Amino acid sequence: MNMDVLQGILIPFIGTTAGSACVFFMKDALGDRVQRALTGFAAGVMVAASIWSLLIPAINQSEHMGKWSFVPAVVGFWIGVLFLLLLDHLIPHLHRNSEQAEGPQSHLEKTTMLVLAVALHNIPEGMAVGVVYAGFLSGETSITAAAALSLSIGIAIQNFPEGAIISMPLRSEGMGKGKAFAGGVLSGLVEPLGAVATILAAALVVPALPYLLSFAAGAMLYVVVEELIPEMSEGGHSNIGTVFFAAGFSVMMVLDVALG
Repeated sequence: MNMDVLQGILIPFIGTTAGSACVFFMKDALGDRVQRALTGFAAGVMVAASIWSLLIPAINQSEHMGKWSFVPAVVGFWIGVLFLLLLDHLIPHLHRNSEQAEGPQSHLEKTTMLVLAVALHNIPEGMAVGVVYAGFLSGETSITAAAALSLSIGIAIQNFPEGAIISMPLRSEGMGKGKAFAGGVLSGLVEPLGAVATILAAALVVPALPYLLSFAAGAMLYVVVEELIPEMSEGGHSNIGTVFFAAGFSVMMVLDVALG
């Protein structure tokens, strides 16, 4: 694995770490409107990335199948959705602003389940970065280094507020600043690990690349619909989340087209 790829898969993790560090500089937890705006932005980035960086390349790489070129994209997409649905049921976690944990019953602390909830939706983001870099490394696809980098930068941009969104509530739950920062960092650690695992898997089965691309897209869109959209829309002033969703979508679209 060359240095450019290693740096590329670490960029999103750096975004999460930098956001988590906000706990050292901010005294108060983020307001509801700010959290809603940041969540909407993250959702917009993820939806745009799923389309431009994952699903469209998956279809393009299956052009040799003619009118059936949609099959790998659809199959991979549904496997990704079902995979996240399975993780949702297997891993105990607690979403922000929720009092009821999801997944199997456990005796884990509330703060631990908050971290697990964020880690759960960071898994598909790491896989997305990994599979795009795998496409670039294979040399058999139209995915360029710039296109892979644009996805990494887009994910990192939305990871910055996500890092703050997890570390600040941990701090407000009574956790020390150092531990709250560590919790935010740990929630993002699954991204580079997931990226490396996906690159290794794709290297073994290059023809499966279109399925892996759409798998990551399905997993990310599951997170958006299951978690992010409800969070950005709950309560009053839901238009804030909608506007920032559009902003995030636009930023990722610009990055993909301009750098790709």
